[in-house]
Order: sequence, then structure tokens, then C-alpha cells
Amino acid sequence: MYRMLDLQVNGFGGIDFNQDSLTAEDLHEACIQLESHGVEAILATIITEKIEVMAHRLANLSRLRHLDSQARKTIVGFHIEGPFLNTEPGYRGAHPAEVIHSGKVDEMQHLLDAAQGLTRIVTLAPEADPGYKVTRMLADQGITVSAGHCNPSLDELRGAIDAGLRMFTHLGNGCPIHLPRHDNIIQRALNLADKLWLCFVADGVHIPFFTLRNYLRCADISRCIVVSDAMAVAGLGPGRYKLSRWEVTIGADLAAWAPDRSHLVGSAITMRQSFANLIQHAGLTEADAVRLTSTNPRQAIGLVSF
Repeated sequence: MYRMLDLQVNGFGGIDFNQDSLTAEDLHEACIQLESHGVEAILATIITEKIEVMAHRLANLSRLRHLDSQARKTIVGFHIEGPFLNTEPGYRGAHPAEVIHSGKVDEMQHLLDAAQGLTRIVTLAPEADPGYKVTRMLADQGITVSAGHCNPSLDELRGAIDAGLRMFTHLGNGCPIHLPRHDNIIQRALNLADKLWLCFVADGVHIPFFTLRNYLRCADISRCIVVSDAMAVAGLGPGRYKLSRWEVTIGADLAAWAPDRSHLVGSAITMRQSFANLIQHAGLTEADAVRLTSTNPRQAIGLVSF
């Protein structure tokens, strides 16, 4: 299997990277399971909570990673998703509205310090970053800034790119089911695809495969990346599970739904399954699937080797 790099992993095999009780044994087991599913490396992802809670989880992840050689091998960095996101229903997805707020440089630096130099991607909403101050600060430190759970205007998106924005997190998700026909966040991101890395979830539910194929054609595969956005339930199969603030239902499609199926809560797909989907259902060549799951992710975060 190819050396796949997954830029967005919230947990795996029943182990949640966002749990406060995470142990070194948990982290080791999750990394072993990821490797058994064909993933050589990941960015462990911490999602929106109170700043102090996020900082604690980042510091704990960093400490536990240091204690275990398998974790150091598998986890090549962190992806911080939130809390500077769009608060509107649909755009915020599963991120809790009560702790989402506008970007603050000092809070962002606090999270970076807690992560002890391991942060490689930060997802934020450009419209929630006044003056693009957080974006500029992150870009100046060599961290990839990604737009997500957002609804910036085309001008706001351009302004963020000028300030250092370089990626879009799971495009086609983190937005309402129903959007304006022409002027919407998906079309704006595709319009600027020559300046952004566009990330997609290839489970056929987050984006139907025919739609994913259209997006890849429009943006050019050379600028696209496939991530799993895997939650702790990834690798466990269909069922109903308790996960942090959520109870999630996993169907045969391996998408993680809120119980009322009003929105997705990440995915339960593996990268090996994503790779197969790209070939079998999206009609890509094996070479293009390798590019989306291995070559492009490394290039996007400047990871030549590990």
C-alpha cells in the first residue's frame, strides 16, 4: 500500500483524540490501527471547544506522542480545527456554537504554545478573522491556514489568500444542505482553486462521487487532497456510538450522522477505503489516487520526508 498521509484525523478505532482522558496506551493503539489500515502518517485533529480545553488536549497529545515511538512515527503534526469559525447553523456543522468566536491572536498563540511546535494546519473562517490577523500570524510561522466551516464573500476569500490562506478544509461540507444556486462558498473556492489546496472526503456521502469527480476536474487534481475526517468510530463498522458531545449513528455508508440525521459528524471511513473509492466509484487512475492521498498532502504542508 502507498504511503498515505491523512491531514484530518479526529480519532480512530474507538479512540478519540479529543477526549480528556486520552492515555499513551490509547494513542499507541490508535496509531497501530491506522497503520494496519494503510495510513503511514496523520495530523491528529483537535476540534472546537473552550480555548483552555483545546490547549489542554493539545498539550496532552504532544506529551503522549513524545512518550511513544509508534505515535511519533504516525503523528507528524496537529491540525487545529476551530474555534474561529462561522456560527451560523449549517456552516458550523458539529462544532458547538457556544464556544465558537472571532479570531484572537493571543488565543491562537496559546494553542500553538500548547501544541509545542507540532501545529501544521489551522482551520478557521476568514470572515471570523478580523483584519486577517490570525491568518497572517500563522502564515508568518509557516503554518498552513485553511478555510473551513465558513461563508466568506469572494472578496473576503481573496483577502484571506493575500494574507496567507493556502487551503480549504473538506470543501462541500461545513455548509448548509441548501445554498444559493450560483454564488455560494463552494463556487467561490473553486473559482480560486489555483491559489488553494482543496480537501475532500471521499466516502460518497459527504460528497456524491459524481460531484467529487466534477470538483476534481474543475480544480485540477494537482491542487486537490483527500482526507478522511475520521472520528473515533472509524474502523469500528456500522452501529450507534457515544462520542464526546454527540451520539452518532454509523450506517453501511460509513458516514457519521447525528441521531436525527440533520448533519454529519465527521466520518467513519478509512483512507484505504477512500483510496478504493477514488478508483472504483470516482473513476480515477491509481496514479491520481496516489496523488490525492499521498503526494499532494505532503506537498501542501511541506513534508518532504518523515
